[in-house]
Amino acid sequence: MEDTEEEEEFLALRLAIVASDSCSVDKQRKRKRITRVSLNSSNISPYHHDGCCVSEGKIFRLLQMREQMLKLDHKRKGVVDEDGNNNNKGLHLIHLLLITATAVDENNVSLALENLTELYQTVSLTGDSVQRVVAHFADGLAARLLTRRSPFYEMIMKQPTEEEEFLAFTDLYRVSPYFQLAHFTANQAILEAFEEQIENNNRALHVIDFDVSYGFQWPSLIQSLSEKATNGNRISFRITGFGRSIEELQETENRLVSFSKSFRNLVFEFQGLIRGSRLVNIRKKKHETVAANLVFHLNNLKTSDTLNLVRSIKPTIVTLVEQEGSRSPRNFLSRFMESLHYFAAMFDSLDDCLPQESNKRLSIEKNYLGKEIKSMLNCDESDNGNYDNYYPRYERMETWKARMESHGFGGIKMSSKSLIQAKLLLKIRTHYCPLQFDEENNNNGFKVFERDDGKAISLGWQDRCLLTASAWHCV
Repeated sequence: MEDTEEEEEFLALRLAIVASDSCSVDKQRKRKRITRVSLNSSNISPYHHDGCCVSEGKIFRLLQMREQMLKLDHKRKGVVDEDGNNNNKGLHLIHLLLITATAVDENNVSLALENLTELYQTVSLTGDSVQRVVAHFADGLAARLLTRRSPFYEMIMKQPTEEEEFLAFTDLYRVSPYFQLAHFTANQAILEAFEEQIENNNRALHVIDFDVSYGFQWPSLIQSLSEKATNGNRISFRITGFGRSIEELQETENRLVSFSKSFRNLVFEFQGLIRGSRLVNIRKKKHETVAANLVFHLNNLKTSDTLNLVRSIKPTIVTLVEQEGSRSPRNFLSRFMESLHYFAAMFDSLDDCLPQESNKRLSIEKNYLGKEIKSMLNCDESDNGNYDNYYPRYERMETWKARMESHGFGGIKMSSKSLIQAKLLLKIRTHYCPLQFDEENNNNGFKVFERDDGKAISLGWQDRCLLTASAWHCV
């Protein structure tokens, strides 16, 4: 009991550090007001889709309904039928969305336009979770229907600014256990691998992070390592991180270096590399513990090449966290259905984290989750050679397991401490605190459970598995 209380105290401290670290980089900048281009019939000409001329009136009405839906004061209090039950209307929305997706896939432009117009009249970005997720999927279908030749494609697919996306990611990181569970579980496995070699690794840890992003994963590990060190016996922690741009890498380095200065018994170094750079001339200390970190990364790359590269590094441990799914890049309807199931769970889970009227929630849904939805539905097979447009390949844990084993990796049993930590994280971060953590637990809300004989830990929302974390070693 005392051990559990101590674990909870340490976890609460680490969560506080993560929150304060992300807060320190939030910048309150004045934002220019974006004036939306008004829609009028003079802006629209007859639209041709693979030789079929579609009435400009249908397109005009579709865009009008979308424009009206986007107005924040056009709020609907959830989808409610005459008996006060929102389930039937929610199912109707999903059914209509599926019919629309089929029409888009079959190139039935007229039917798709009619259904999308009806959807925009019913959904709302400020309604219940069903309305919200359907609204973003409707946008993705509308953009796919119009194609990139349309002058309105860019209006629907408008990307958030880097600041907006960063703030949305930061808010999601703070309020939901999603990313924190992924990072804390991976970090715990890395920490345990480091501790096992403490007598022979010169107290040096080197993490090669294949997608360092904003660096939010590492403050908690910096703190954990500092707890193992003393001023007279310091620990060396080096990160080699791959990022999207020099600017992002520089910001991440500044953020982590600034944070690490609070821990004088830790020597911290960061080396940033642009994604796609060759992994050569990596500075390695003698006998250091090397960890390869693959968190939300393998789905965006040619998996076989990446795993061969990881194996050539001969790491002590490989941490793998991936979103669970089964989305075929060559089958639009399959990708659509799987994406709908997953994002419906994500939108629904935000009910457990933020009130519907929260501006932070609107930002998360629009600038992070909504962006992912529209990008997923509008990838083309011709884009596969481009890294930024490459199809994310979300697959089941069993598929990843077979792929890892075929490339010479063996699974490592996750420690009981990792599961306890995940349990405490849910207790602190969500409203639901289920007492059982197994696949038979049917409680509402978030849940954690072990899989693959304890070699993986998954986070689920109700009956949907959202992500799975595992650890591997070279065999």
